[in-house]
Amino acid sequence: MTRILLAVMVIALAACGQGDAQDKKGSDAKGGPPAAVTVGAIEVAPQPVPVSFEAVGRTEGSREVQVRARVAGIIEKQLYNEGDPVKAGAPLFRIERAPFEIELQQARASLAQERARNELAAQELQRLQGLADRRAISRKEADQAASTARQSTAAVQMAQARLRQAQLNLSYTNVDAPIGGVTGRALQSVGTLVQPSNDSALLTTITQADPIWVRFSLSEAEYSRLRNSGEKDIQVGVELADGKAYPAKGQVNFAGSTVDAATGTVQMRAELPNPGHQLLAGQYVRVRVVAGTQQAIVVPQTAVLQNDTGRFVWVAGGDGKALPRNIRAGQWLGDNWVVLEGLKAGDVVIVDNLARLRPGTPVQVKKAG
Repeated sequence: MTRILLAVMVIALAACGQGDAQDKKGSDAKGGPPAAVTVGAIEVAPQPVPVSFEAVGRTEGSREVQVRARVAGIIEKQLYNEGDPVKAGAPLFRIERAPFEIELQQARASLAQERARNELAAQELQRLQGLADRRAISRKEADQAASTARQSTAAVQMAQARLRQAQLNLSYTNVDAPIGGVTGRALQSVGTLVQPSNDSALLTTITQADPIWVRFSLSEAEYSRLRNSGEKDIQVGVELADGKAYPAKGQVNFAGSTVDAATGTVQMRAELPNPGHQLLAGQYVRVRVVAGTQQAIVVPQTAVLQNDTGRFVWVAGGDGKALPRNIRAGQWLGDNWVVLEGLKAGDVVIVDNLARLRPGTPVQVKKAG
């Protein structure tokens, strides 16, 4: 019995010692420092980046005119194909000419008649003036003859004006393109009676698409930065609906002098070359305005997160722990984000394994990429 009791006691003591060791090991694993998280990071430094702003714009012709009938009449011919480019002075429509040719002939006849009367009045004045000088007639008769001659001269001038008006009206029967550009659809068909005093006078439109204008708006803050940049050579690029960049760059040719109270924006306009008419009037495009360069810190877009307080990045501190840092981000630059405030040269910004980070998490930094 003694031997059995001693054996049982030895086994119990061994079991207790093993349990205490396991409890101690578990306690150390539970209460000890956590393992460091391996993260990729970059050391940031200021670099030259473009001062750019993005907006949605809409194209319009640099010149857009309405072609209207200037005399009343029936459209006899349409002399262009809708949608074709035309040069300035190209014939577009022809209005019935016969009534205006008759008016022109009447005006010429009236002018000839008034000139004949004027010649007779001048001869009569010369004859009576001589008689008045010899006191053969009263002075009153000579003055009346002089007045008649002057009235006849005025009548000749009036007839000349009517002739010029008749010639002008006849020329208006040929409706020509006032500018070079792309024609719109014909708003009145052949055989229509048009009147210059109502809506039927509008025949078509012509849009000059080379160069082409792009209208867009910048916020008040963006416009202020643009003005304060001091850059005179402001370049404007556009991106088409398919995501491709338009190859030619343009220049700002108009900036509004007031801020729209409803939207808080300033109207802008740029002019771009468009020789191949790749851009069409009325097209929506994405506009990017570049006004020189500035020194700024750039971080990858994937490193920028957002919470209730705004955008932030994770920074590896000097003690080897991750800390969140609030930033003020500017525009995108390719796959990167320009940081306006919150970072300084030499900061180590973590760019991956962000989901495992908490404030104070130990990190083991490796160079990103």
